[in-house]
Amino acid sequence: MKGTYLGEFEEVVLLAVAIRVGDAYGAAVVGEIEQQMGRAVNLGAVHSALNRLQEKGLVTSEMGGVTQERGGRRKRLYSVTGMGRRALEEVRQLRSQMWDAIPRTAWS
Repeated sequence: MKGTYLGEFEEVVLLAVAIRVGDAYGAAVVGEIEQQMGRAVNLGAVHSALNRLQEKGLVTSEMGGVTQERGGRRKRLYSVTGMGRRALEEVRQLRSQMWDAIPRTAWS
């Protein structure tokens, strides 16, 4: 990826945002990662990654509506941008290319 490094955790957070389209807020992203990966993640770490992804232009955010379940507070909802989608596609292609480059003898 030209100019934008995407760390492993950022990639996982970005994937979770893509999965939770329309409902990607901090706690939902944490839940998605924990469900998909079977490992616990820290909400603060997810928020930090979301901020970095937003600074890189890979996600955007907006405030959602007021909800009773949150005591009248609004959720910050995240969406993957076109640039974020391209970054995920590039990472997927690179990983696939590298897996394909492993010689069969490496597994013997």
